[in-house]
Amino acid sequence: MTQAQGAKTNAKTRPSTLPATPPAAKAGGRRIQVRRSGVHGKGVFAVAPIAKGEIIIEYKGEVISWPEALRRHPHDPKDPNHTFYFELETGDAIDAKVGGNAARWINHACKPNCEADEINGRVFIKALRSLKPGEELFYDYGLSIDAPYTAKLKKEYECRCGAKNCRGTMLSPKR
Repeated sequence: MTQAQGAKTNAKTRPSTLPATPPAAKAGGRRIQVRRSGVHGKGVFAVAPIAKGEIIIEYKGEVISWPEALRRHPHDPKDPNHTFYFELETGDAIDAKVGGNAARWINHACKPNCEADEINGRVFIKALRSLKPGEELFYDYGLSIDAPYTAKLKKEYECRCGAKNCRGTMLSPKR
């Protein structure tokens, strides 16, 4: 497994406290919009107020095994560290390149305003604080790689969030 292929995005796993499809997740398209981001490429922006704790959107895509994700890697050979994979607690992954929605365009930030919660094998993006129209949505990707975090590796997963205490990388801190 190469370093690029080893990156996995992680969500917090929680017991189910939501209906099969939360009402807020169904309405996501009317409250958010994908457009050009000042941070990186495309981003997702609030177009209506979003309350703290509100589920904004479900991260959708094809659920595949991690070996299948590695087989499909990279999505773009010119940018091999950019994928739409989201690792699930089961070890499977959501590939948002296939059947994905606007959630795949939410950018990383070291001081995010959203978080990703896994509930019964599904991933929901939830507001950590109240969001105003025009604000870009961010969550901490918390990428994990088994390889040592070298300066070169951190640069490959460079963070562009601009937060005051930016880690400089989308990789999660080693524990």
